[in-house]
Amino acid sequence: MNDFWKHKKVSEFTDEEWESICTNCGHCCRIKLQDEDNDEIYYTNIICRYFDEKKCLCTEYKNRCILVPSCLKLTQKNFKNIPWMPKNCAYRILGETGDLPIWHPLVSHQPLPMEYSVKNKVINETLLSEDDWEDHITDEDFNRV
Repeated sequence: MNDFWKHKKVSEFTDEEWESICTNCGHCCRIKLQDEDNDEIYYTNIICRYFDEKKCLCTEYKNRCILVPSCLKLTQKNFKNIPWMPKNCAYRILGETGDLPIWHPLVSHQPLPMEYSVKNKVINETLLSEDDWEDHITDEDFNRV
C-alpha cells in the first residue's frame, strides 16, 4: 500500500517503511549546542563529519551511533520524545499530525525540494575548531543567522 502511514500505527511499520519516512534532509545531523544553564538547544550550520552533503546521506549510517556516541537513533518508540527534532522533520510531522506533508517524497513522488534540506547551507565540523561553534548558531530552518 503506497500510503501505509495513513493505514498503520507507527509501531506496525516495517523497518523499510520506517526508514522511508526519513527524507534525508540532514537537519538532524547538524551540530546542536545546549545551554548548560537552561538546557535550551541551539542549532548551528555545522554538519556531522560523516554527512555527505552532496548526497544528503550519512557515510557511516550503520555505525553512526558507535562513531558518534551523541548520535541518536530515531525509533518508533522515541521519535515523539526528542525535543530538538526540527519542525520540518517528517518523523515529527507524522507524530504530530498523523500524516506526511505534501512535499514529502512519498506523497509528491518527487525528490525532496532543496529548501527542506541542508544542501549548500552547512559547514563540515572537521573544518572548524569546537571553540568556533557558537559563532555558527542559526535558527533551525536557516531562515536567519
